Amino acid sequence: MLQELLVAGAAAGSACVVYVAAAARVVKQYERGVVFRLGRVAGDVRAPGFTMVVPFVDRLRKVNMQIVTMPVPAQEGITRDNVTVRVDAVVYFRVVNAADAIVTVEDYRFAVSQMAQTSLRSIIGKSDLDDLLSSREKLNQGLELMIDSPAVGWGVQIDRVEIKDVSLPETMKRSMARQAEADRERRARIINADAELQASKKLAEAAEQMSEQPAALQLRLLQTVVAVAAEKNSTLVLPSRWSCCASWNGPHLLPRRPWRSDTRRRPQRTGESRAHPAGSRDPTGRDGP
Repeated sequence: MLQELLVAGAAAGSACVVYVAAAARVVKQYERGVVFRLGRVAGDVRAPGFTMVVPFVDRLRKVNMQIVTMPVPAQEGITRDNVTVRVDAVVYFRVVNAADAIVTVEDYRFAVSQMAQTSLRSIIGKSDLDDLLSSREKLNQGLELMIDSPAVGWGVQIDRVEIKDVSLPETMKRSMARQAEADRERRARIINADAELQASKKLAEAAEQMSEQPAALQLRLLQTVVAVAAEKNSTLVLPSRWSCCASWNGPHLLPRRPWRSDTRRRPQRTGESRAHPAGSRDPTGRDGP
């Protein structure tokens, strides 16, 4: 009798161990558990840690609650200004309602991916090329709203959407490069023209000041000579009137009159005859030698 009781107790203990082993479940910290009892959701979502289910009756589905990073394949489209571009993006989302993510949609990851692709194509068609290149923050917000609207019913929250790259045709790249070069050249010419205008104003003021003081012009001339003469391999030819420099230096530096020989006739010495050209006559009436 005692032996039969011991056998029955051992059998019952073994059954309990098997039951506990079959019913025990462990939910990780970043997961939530949804229990289906005979095909229907039973109770609340199971929290992380150790939990029990009814063996062969309940089925536990675990849902990852971490943020998922999903790249969106490059989508080709035509912008509003008729430019063909290829745009790819990345979506950051996470599950906020585990029961809805399991019950409402078959595969929430695939659903979010398809919605992101269609929304990206729609954004491309509604935007200009300049907006795609410069106003990405605004486009990211619009893309996030377009994806998040249907995803709320799936128990999914879109945290962030970023446009990664905008690929342009080679012809468009060359056209944009020429446009940028022309714009830089235009700005350079404007800056140069402004500099010339300012320089002309300053030169006019300087000319007005120098007209009042002629010596200032001579000082400026000498400064120019010194600046040019700094190069040893240069030869400077500077035409200038000496009277200008003399008027600056003083009247005592005026050049003297050049010496001229006396043209008056000197007295003829005795025995000295004056030769006359052939065919000419002497003033006394005699023929020359």
